[in-house]
Amino acid sequence: MAPAKVLGTETEYGITVRNQAEFNPVLASSTLINSYRGGRARIQWSFDEESPGRDARGFGYEDAMPLELETGLVNVVLTNGARLYVDHAHPEYSTPECADPLEAALYDKAGEVIMAQAVAAARAIMGETERMFVHKNNSDGKGNSYGAHENYLVARSVPFGEIVRHFTGFLATRQAMTGAGKIGTENGRPTVDFQITQRADFFEEEVGLETTLKRPIINTRDEPHADSSKYRRLHVIVGDATRSEPQTFLKLGTASLILSALEDGALPEPLLLADPVRTVWQVSHDLSLATPFELDDGRTMTALEAQWQYLEWAKKYLNASDLDEVYGRVLYLWEEVLTDLETDPMLLADRLDWVAKHRLLLGYRDRDGLEWNDPKLRLLDLQYHDVDPARGLYDRLVASGRMQRLFSDEQVARASTRPPERTRAYFRGECVARFGDALVAANWDSLVFDTGEDALKRVPMMEPLRGTKEMVGDLLDTCDTPAALMQALGGRDG
Repeated sequence: MAPAKVLGTETEYGITVRNQAEFNPVLASSTLINSYRGGRARIQWSFDEESPGRDARGFGYEDAMPLELETGLVNVVLTNGARLYVDHAHPEYSTPECADPLEAALYDKAGEVIMAQAVAAARAIMGETERMFVHKNNSDGKGNSYGAHENYLVARSVPFGEIVRHFTGFLATRQAMTGAGKIGTENGRPTVDFQITQRADFFEEEVGLETTLKRPIINTRDEPHADSSKYRRLHVIVGDATRSEPQTFLKLGTASLILSALEDGALPEPLLLADPVRTVWQVSHDLSLATPFELDDGRTMTALEAQWQYLEWAKKYLNASDLDEVYGRVLYLWEEVLTDLETDPMLLADRLDWVAKHRLLLGYRDRDGLEWNDPKLRLLDLQYHDVDPARGLYDRLVASGRMQRLFSDEQVARASTRPPERTRAYFRGECVARFGDALVAANWDSLVFDTGEDALKRVPMMEPLRGTKEMVGDLLDTCDTPAALMQALGGRDG
């Protein structure tokens, strides 16, 4: 039986500072993160158990260390269990581990609020004419792309080759529902005025280990952040940073369902693409979603036809399973979105970022007689993603009731400070809130405490569904010091 689909997102935000003569994105990102005033602990990120060079295909460099920028001097673990840090010259927010796609969408949205608060605090200490801007997007329009990654807990027993066979076609065609939209093309792809996704142009391989060069559709990094004998962490890098709450929920929910069905052997023969890389950018470039691509067996199919097929398989699977009712909501939204895409994509301007943005830009073009390559239009494209609620065009659509929401402002605010209660993130977040001064290091599967003794104390957290509020809430309430907590847990020297 498929393990619980614990999941989360990692988002690299775009950053720039206006009127700063020697702008340095690493320093700007560091300033941003250091400026955040919310509940946090600034501690060392421990790479002791991490192995970014291990490849799911059975080769690679298991002992390879992250790049210098990844290790960074600025690393913050938040009271909501998330990680906020500098990665590849970008500020990055990694959500805490979540128990279902709705919760993951909420904590992804909380990241936007956290970034917006950090920007406001950073501006207060900058030069009088300097102005920092942070965008939840994936492309700077100058040939550079940065990631919006998803992570899913998957059973180790599923052969990785089966994930490649079944998941490639799904990822290539889900773009119709998951893109954030952008003007133009990059990376030498054929020219179009506007396309569905921001990332599609940058994918060049079907399968591979890289995330920043020669990006693959299926990433093979085998770094589970959990018991490696039982689990793998599927690191999905084909996807846009989405601001629409229903869209983020749909992106995470559909992938979770397809992966669970695969684990339980509920998927028939996969839809194998004749040319997966070409299909990825072809789907993104086709606003009509009516142009067929070729399958490996010679048949042709459109992206919508493929998604209808995946939806049918997911329905059959869910009807025979005992998954949480959240997945019923995923199916309902999935069918609703496909129906509207088939009828008229503009019907989804209140739910999908790429459609909302396209409608906005068309309106400005008609009003001001702008060409697609006009700098004013490109600025509006970027402004859609600005996390500053006073500037972001997405936020203006929300304020005017033109974008659907799943969460209230109060729910998002709470998620920015409080951890999920059904995963180990609860223990991490509560320890940051209660004992932050005693924490000296952390990673996803352990915390290291200085209790005043000669040796540091490491608390392993190898099971993502342990450390929940139900399991440790009362225990934490009875421990008023880190030493008492270590004694209660039977902590060992680290």
